[in-house]
Amino acid sequence: MQLLHPRHWAAAKGFANGIAAEGRQVFVAGQVGWDADQRFASDDFVAQTEQALRNIVEVLAEAGARPEHIVRLTWYVTDKREYVLRLRDVGQAYRRVLGRHFPAMTLVQVVALVEDRAKVEIEATAVVPSAGATA
Repeated sequence: MQLLHPRHWAAAKGFANGIAAEGRQVFVAGQVGWDADQRFASDDFVAQTEQALRNIVEVLAEAGARPEHIVRLTWYVTDKREYVLRLRDVGQAYRRVLGRHFPAMTLVQVVALVEDRAKVEIEATAVVPSAGATA
């Protein structure tokens, strides 16, 4: 996996501008902050974010992938202000689940998500390295 960042650009904070990777691609549909039984334990934005990330890790595991194989995350939030105001807490939850791996990321504010209680939905793309591929 190779991080792509033009030398003359300012440093990215908490994400990569691009990633090049070779291997088996794994696509994870948008995950919301509910549990395996499709129940929300909390209406808190950070709690839902952490659960959505945990759900992504569980789906990745089905393909033999790990968090460090994620090359892209797309976040859909219903309130950009809440995301910005809680960014420190979101970062802590992120690191608890995904560690210090920061793939290419996009965040979009949307009017609503299909699940009424959902405040965040995150989709992921991962690339599991081919045998012999360099990290």
